[in-house]
Amino acid sequence: MLSLIDNLKERDAIEIVSRKVDNKFELAAVTKAIQKTSNKAAFFENVKGTSIPVITNIYNSRRELSYYIGAEPENFCQKWNELHINTQSNKKNSITLVDRPSDLIECKLSDLPLITYHEEDAGPYFTSAIFLAKSPETDIDNLSFHRGMYIDDNEIRIRLGSSHDLYRYQAAAEKKNRPLDVAMLIGVDPSIFIAAGATLPEDWSELSFASSISNAPVDCYRAKSSDLSIPASTQIVIEGQILPNVKKPEGPFGEFQGYYVDVGDNNVFEVKNVYTKPSPIYHSLLCGSPEDISLLEARVSAKTYRHLQESLPGILDVACVPSVMNTTVKIKQQYPGHARQVLMSCFGAHLDYNQVCIVVDEDINIFDLNEVMWAFVTRGRVDKRSMIISDVPGFYRDENKDYWGRLGLDATYAFGRSKEFRRKRIPNEARINISDYINK
Repeated sequence: MLSLIDNLKERDAIEIVSRKVDNKFELAAVTKAIQKTSNKAAFFENVKGTSIPVITNIYNSRRELSYYIGAEPENFCQKWNELHINTQSNKKNSITLVDRPSDLIECKLSDLPLITYHEEDAGPYFTSAIFLAKSPETDIDNLSFHRGMYIDDNEIRIRLGSSHDLYRYQAAAEKKNRPLDVAMLIGVDPSIFIAAGATLPEDWSELSFASSISNAPVDCYRAKSSDLSIPASTQIVIEGQILPNVKKPEGPFGEFQGYYVDVGDNNVFEVKNVYTKPSPIYHSLLCGSPEDISLLEARVSAKTYRHLQESLPGILDVACVPSVMNTTVKIKQQYPGHARQVLMSCFGAHLDYNQVCIVVDEDINIFDLNEVMWAFVTRGRVDKRSMIISDVPGFYRDENKDYWGRLGLDATYAFGRSKEFRRKRIPNEARINISDYINK
């Protein structure tokens, strides 16, 4: 983690906060302020209630994620899918078992930064923890993200989304009335963090994806209370078990869409061991922030891109705004009706997040929704280029069906009429340095 911080410093991509900050609300407020200004990573050297410093907003954009996987932002989806292909051939050689470090430091949950983020949150939450578990059927390692509410040194309450592998693992163990061994990993190598957000087939391991990113096996050691393989880069490890047939109230918590998720009965994680590296650094993640959304955006975009590439021609790039369930696809038109075919395929590419899909021409910046909507309203009749599909189930956490249905917008110009929609340009405008023209 120190090497990561050094790298961020070299790239002028981190803000250092030396002043002591309160772990309740203040750290989150300062994080949000930095995200609104520089959007750099933030390193809090002095946090109330703990001796462990906190870093946040590391993975704050597609540009940063591209850096860590060796890509440029404009070819992120292509690179992601190359890694996906490499993962398939790398499944058997992705882990190297090493001796457990002798200098690991035992501690308690209450020694860690216990951060409360939002006004109505039920208490401190673990938001960046990566949950490591093995499939009870196949013994394959899995990495995933889930929020965890701190109760005391022995208990964390977690919410498992029904579309996640860990949900299925826990259900399978529960059928046998057995607890499920799980380790929560906080502060990992970028390849591990990014891999945990990948969407992979059930018989693939996210550790294999991490190995593809780093182009080397992941060094791991055996956990203290189970046979799980702990990535050696992990700063903080919380080992435990998800109990069978036990659920307790969890929440409310301010989630990524900007609203609170109310109290619900959710799974109980019983803590067995907590330990850290010497001089650990804690990774915090503000839900709904650029860091949270960028990884979700990346994996939804990459999955959609792969799906579209396999079924249709002319697919150039995909961008997603998960907090509003919006996915935009850039194409090079091949024939009349091409954009509508892309819309139909896009809906099916990701059943959770592709609720609103928009298709644009190759000259549009898909990361600027203002420009995307400008294309929609200026390149043809809005009533003829809108597609509504009713009563289609949406996001898995949707008891009231608020996210049912699909909306498709064809924001392309009519096939064969590209000359009528030439973008106006001013020659050499990109070369202008305004300081050369303003009187000092």
